[in-house]
Amino acid sequence: MPRKPRATGRRSSGGRPPGRRPAGRGRSGRAPQSHDAVCTECDSPTTVPFRPARGRPVYCRSCFTNRPRGNRNGAQPLVEPVADHGQDAHSGAVFAGLELSGATRAAITRMGISEPTPIQEQSIPVLLAGRDLVGQAQTGSGKTLAFAVPIAEACDPSIRRVQALVLVPTRELALQVAGVISRLASARRVTVTQLVGGRPIRREQAALRRGADVVVGTPGRTLDHLRQGSLDLGAVRFLVLDEADEMLDQGFARDVEAILSRTPASRQTALFSATMPHWVANTAKQYLRNPIKVEINDGLQEPTVEHLVFSIQRDDKMNALRSLLDRRNGDPILVFGRTKHGVRKLAKKLDALGYPVGALQGNLSQGARERVMRGFRSGAAPILVATNVAARGLDVNGIGQVINYDLPDSERLFTHRVGRTGRMGRSGEAVTFVTPDEERKWREIQRGLGRRFPHRPWRARSRSSSVGSGLG
Repeated sequence: MPRKPRATGRRSSGGRPPGRRPAGRGRSGRAPQSHDAVCTECDSPTTVPFRPARGRPVYCRSCFTNRPRGNRNGAQPLVEPVADHGQDAHSGAVFAGLELSGATRAAITRMGISEPTPIQEQSIPVLLAGRDLVGQAQTGSGKTLAFAVPIAEACDPSIRRVQALVLVPTRELALQVAGVISRLASARRVTVTQLVGGRPIRREQAALRRGADVVVGTPGRTLDHLRQGSLDLGAVRFLVLDEADEMLDQGFARDVEAILSRTPASRQTALFSATMPHWVANTAKQYLRNPIKVEINDGLQEPTVEHLVFSIQRDDKMNALRSLLDRRNGDPILVFGRTKHGVRKLAKKLDALGYPVGALQGNLSQGARERVMRGFRSGAAPILVATNVAARGLDVNGIGQVINYDLPDSERLFTHRVGRTGRMGRSGEAVTFVTPDEERKWREIQRGLGRRFPHRPWRARSRSSSVGSGLG
């Protein structure tokens, strides 16, 4: 009887490596238990066959498959090593004028940033010194990093309680802010959890039970957790109100006050805003202690954005929009509508005409919003039709054009819509359609902005005879 060949470490045809159990089975032969988790990369809910641990990134199937691969076996370390001064030859020169740890400098280097913007340069030292701060700067000036760096420096992962809370007005902004803080703080094992509507609250409760050092949340969902007892803010040392003008104007003032009342009076507080209406200034006086005010009016945004304003008949708007989209050069384009229904309807029309388009509006679930944003960021659907939900927190590199298909209701919303392009010194274009019944509103917006924009009539022509008619 022939002897059975001895097993080697090499996989044979149709077999499996020695010592490896069949996929999907544990030591007892039963399928392993799955655990709820949130993807570190895209923040979508997922399940994993192991119990998530503090400081260990967790990926959904798509992000795990597509994540960068760097070592010989095609896998990245699950946890970034703590940086030291020798980790990156260039990190020592990053933000050289600021007192930062080697880990934070290395993280900033990996983000491709070398010099702080004015709001960062003036705000970070104040916050590192423990002072309250009111920061005002235009959209696209880098306010997120201005408070994310001090949070990364201040949090101690050994405390295992929420030490920093960032309140933001929209889910999209929460995703952006949490992503920035995570990239800065993950090397120090500091964990970040989002609390936003549109997804099951039990997943967030599970993340809080596992432990979170930093919480980024919208006011409504954060207050829900406080009322249900799943969130304890008794150890919060650092609190940020981001985009405070929008948050307080959306009717969140009462929720924000209720949340602030659950935090220690000794906390450090920072308020950041692009504009400073009276209600924002009143909040700062009430809840901040002798704050340092940092106001940046360096004209970062306006010189980089070209404004094109067209008087147009309502029936001509669709053809005018198509003319603009047909001359796009590959950069992402953001089209703003007024209502959720109008955005859905416009996106469906464009999709039926063959344009690569996505739609973003408030009735979408969080998962659907994230899918739309992934398509927009990846270039799969480089045209995004959106309500004002995209006027805040939408940080996509290289948006070449913003189109105000419908006028916004205020000069503040106009500023934030237009601020999605021409960011951080890049050039951009803002196109605004003004119908005859909107002329009065447009004059009010211009008065509020303190400036007038030259505008001209849109010359409706056959699209086949002149693509981009009205632009000449």
